[in-house]
Amino acid sequence: MAEKIVHVSGKRKMSIARATIKKGNGIVRVNKKLLDVIAPELAREKIKEPLLLAGDIAKKVNITVTVKGGGIMSQAEAARNAIARALVEYTGSKELKKTFFQYDRHLLVADVRRTEPQKPCRSAARRGKQTSKR
Repeated sequence: MAEKIVHVSGKRKMSIARATIKKGNGIVRVNKKLLDVIAPELAREKIKEPLLLAGDIAKKVNITVTVKGGGIMSQAEAARNAIARALVEYTGSKELKKTFFQYDRHLLVADVRRTEPQKPCRSAARRGKQTSKR
């Protein structure tokens, strides 16, 4: 039987993450860097959340994530989304899916909010020019 490999994507704002999961010994790489070397600690902790919730399952697989676009935190949240989806699809566990949903819905469901475009003759998307009424 062939080795099971799962490819999944996750999104947040302008960031798109693609995760590949296969049998291994718990190595997680984000853009070819080990997870322990990711620069802002807060971003690293965000990416680790689905791994901590999964428990022993995360120690039996290798995960490779490539992220493009957006800022540091949106890339971290896109990677987190992709990892959680990959773990659920790889295991096929409804219990793991339920655990992720109870912890945070955005682990499995992408956040579809986007910035509103700026309108013509305005200084911002909704703000117009200030007028005085005398």
